[in-house]
Amino acid sequence: MYSLVSLLIATTALTSPAVYFITNNAQNAVVALPINSDGTLGDASVTATGGAGSNSIDGATKQPAVPDALVGQSALTVSGQNIFAVNAGSNTVSMFAISPNDPLKLQQVGQPAALPGTFPNTVAASSANSLVCVGTTGSKAGVSCANFDTKNGIGQMDSLRPFDLGQSDPPVGPTNTVSQTFFSEDETMLFTTVKGDPAANKTGFLTGAGAGTSISKLSTQETQSSPPGTAVLFGSQPIPGQNQIFATDASFGAGILSLDSSNTATLIANQSINGQKATCWATISLSTNSAFVTDVGVNRIVEMSLKDASIVGVIDLSTVEASAADPGLIDLKAAGNFLYALSPGNGTSEAAISVVDVKSKKLVQHATLKGVGAGANAQGIAVLL
Repeated sequence: MYSLVSLLIATTALTSPAVYFITNNAQNAVVALPINSDGTLGDASVTATGGAGSNSIDGATKQPAVPDALVGQSALTVSGQNIFAVNAGSNTVSMFAISPNDPLKLQQVGQPAALPGTFPNTVAASSANSLVCVGTTGSKAGVSCANFDTKNGIGQMDSLRPFDLGQSDPPVGPTNTVSQTFFSEDETMLFTTVKGDPAANKTGFLTGAGAGTSISKLSTQETQSSPPGTAVLFGSQPIPGQNQIFATDASFGAGILSLDSSNTATLIANQSINGQKATCWATISLSTNSAFVTDVGVNRIVEMSLKDASIVGVIDLSTVEASAADPGLIDLKAAGNFLYALSPGNGTSEAAISVVDVKSKKLVQHATLKGVGAGANAQGIAVLL
């Protein structure tokens, strides 16, 4: 008889692990890189999404924003054996099936689904509910959802749950934009973070809506709260086993949100990060039971406590020759004993993924991405385990 550990090994051995991101170029594509046994990344494959990428407008320069073209987290996501990727320039979301024999072989399922909103920049998917939800942050901002299946792909998106941001197409950011949409750990709730704009006295917020097994059971009424002490909520992840969310806030650093029975959020812990420029992306490592956050303007990864958001340590990559040219890091994912953090570069430095050992806190690989057509527009990180 199999032990539980043996059964898990036998099950997970069917599919090799891999890392995915999108190029977000005019002809958008998903890039897949295999994860080797030592955590490093191998040679990539590139699969067109059938849609177009785009750039937000940098509010300071009035030019197309790079890096952080989509001003959000989770531009693509893995759910089961499927990948979902946003196409900000064509207002669609694409679905792919991952081959069980080769994680680099992606087969598009159905056609890219048209969205009722504009400038999609974040996507969440629930295998338990066969549900995909997309956040849009252009002139028609909000969240819309659809059921999906492995034969036909994504169904018709439902009506937009609107956010009154008063944005344009493309949006001007990074403030006053949708940050991330994501499911709770048990996939019964869908949450979305939206940045405020302190300079314009606009308050950011978190929304929560109940998810079910069909669109008709996904709540169209959302609980919206603006936790005192927050202003520019960005990347977030539910804390395992807790009714809490670890969230970055570019106005100070990161903190912990506690949810009550109505899913109203309260900031119960917060931590300023000295020297930050824009702490925006977050992931949780089960290996260390801690969170890691990145800054688009500072080439480092900050480790933080899941109990009180205090700083556990700082992994400074600016002093490591292999990655010293990276201007900063955006979306990242923890997988096993490693972190995979994307740096799109800035048009002069190459796009790259830094692979960091979470136990030794050392860089084990700096995988450059120029050879796969990825540059300053690159967005998102998703991992298949």
